[in-house]
Amino acid sequence: MQKGKINITLDRDLIAYAKLYAQKQRTSVSEIFTQFILNLKRTKEGDPTEIILADPDFTESLSQTISKIKSDQVKWSKYEEVF
Repeated sequence: MQKGKINITLDRDLIAYAKLYAQKQRTSVSEIFTQFILNLKRTKEGDPTEIILADPDFTESLSQTISKIKSDQVKWSKYEEVF
């Protein structure tokens, strides 16, 4: 598959966390975003069984978050409240 480039803007705290997480997982920030978007795509297409993420804890956390969002159990917070 041919790769392209995308520029995104994130808060510096999130960038630092993404880099640290990638380093600990021995992967790249690009791969983290790739896997997240692939998971969203598979979920949207009705095939969440093909979740392919390197970190099982990330997969579990993501699945729990999606379930909470779908069941309306999420209390949304502002960025300032979280960090």
